[in-house]
Amino acid sequence: MWRYLAILGLLCLTAAALSQDDPQSGGIETFLDRAAPAAAAPGLAYALLENGEVQLGERGERVAGSGLPVTEDTPFALGSISKSFTALAILQQVEAGRIELDHGIGDYLDVFDGQPGGAITIRQLLSHTSGYSTLQGNQSHTDGAGETDGLANRVRQLAMIAPASEAGSQWQYSNANYLILGRLIETVSGLEYGDYIETRILEPLGMEDSFVADGEVHEAMAIGHTPWFGGRRPVADRRTVRGMAPAGGVMASAADMARYLAMMMNGEDDLIRADHKALMLSPASAASPHYGFGWFLDAEADAAYHTGLTPGVETIAVLSRSEPRGGVVLVNANSGMGFGVTGDILAGVAALALGDAPQNGGNHLGAKSLYIMLLVLPALFLAGIATAWVRRDGLRAKSGAFGAFSLFFPLVATLAMAWVFVDLIPRLFGVPLATFNLYQPDMTILLIAGSVCGVGFAVFRLAVAYSGRR
Repeated sequence: MWRYLAILGLLCLTAAALSQDDPQSGGIETFLDRAAPAAAAPGLAYALLENGEVQLGERGERVAGSGLPVTEDTPFALGSISKSFTALAILQQVEAGRIELDHGIGDYLDVFDGQPGGAITIRQLLSHTSGYSTLQGNQSHTDGAGETDGLANRVRQLAMIAPASEAGSQWQYSNANYLILGRLIETVSGLEYGDYIETRILEPLGMEDSFVADGEVHEAMAIGHTPWFGGRRPVADRRTVRGMAPAGGVMASAADMARYLAMMMNGEDDLIRADHKALMLSPASAASPHYGFGWFLDAEADAAYHTGLTPGVETIAVLSRSEPRGGVVLVNANSGMGFGVTGDILAGVAALALGDAPQNGGNHLGAKSLYIMLLVLPALFLAGIATAWVRRDGLRAKSGAFGAFSLFFPLVATLAMAWVFVDLIPRLFGVPLATFNLYQPDMTILLIAGSVCGVGFAVFRLAVAYSGRR
């Protein structure tokens, strides 16, 4: 969800030695001294890479008020940065001769045999040109109770539905693509997705504090915090989501991500061939000019990047395609609506990682105003109910076509508003309301409260108008 935050930044790399001392440290620490209090995030960690040197930094707590500090080795949920790991694994299997990029997924997964999406190629899945929509990939971001084969179940369900558009016709970001790719990795390798990523990518790179979602609680992790009426609260369900792992379930520390980014930028044959690394960081097709395999592309900055968003955590990794520089920042808080905007930190660190000056994020006055409006809207409707009762005689006296219009129009208008609030707005973010609630629980409450109070106000007016007539 909220891939739109991806436009926030870009980053680059090359690293072997990890050190805390770097001439850039004053720049990023000065920036964070200003930006971190405004974002009010409980904790964060970052890594900047330049010319083979790595600067690491961290601040804050793993859980707000816990006293447990974030360190350079604290794992955070990477969110959709995980897609680059899945893409890397696919290319490993291409090099092993088990996958052909231009073969249909139905050639590998029996559940797609004879199904509408069976002809979608592996290249189209990697580049988000399969035809699956954002909404189709975001139906659930939680595991079912006791679910151990969640990935297989999700892919089976995806196989039974028709993609929203014709394969190859347009670009549309969808977690569905990478869930299918994760299942493909399992099928051709004979390993569960998590085991594959850990043994074929994380361990060879020495990413000792990183792992793949397994449905369990990991006490060493940074805990996510979601917006809560101007503040933040830690997420209640701290289990990692196994069924979403290929699309967003890799957990990694800032220090480990420095190792990963260094590998992606070293120009060497190691986990995959150097030309396949370049392929990942190049436009995948004419329909995908701004996305490669697991990475967004910015042609103007000559950079590749990906953001990540999970309940309570926001991340960005970025690397330059022409210079040995890049970085990552991991923040254990979701942005509020105008208040506590963590996106300013992501964008600022991304800019610094590419050697640019961070821009002022602004005061977010428009978003704050909208949030305050939603906050007071239920009270306004409740006041309207009280007013309707006080003026009940006037309502009961309404007659004729104009009177009927004045009585029924508020019902039509508030029903339309309720549809916008509980259906359209979440869909604009590519998720159903239940998934929206995982990231923005206070906004969800305000949208529901505004809908209920608005429709209740209109119904109450009608009831008062018609119940007292003689």
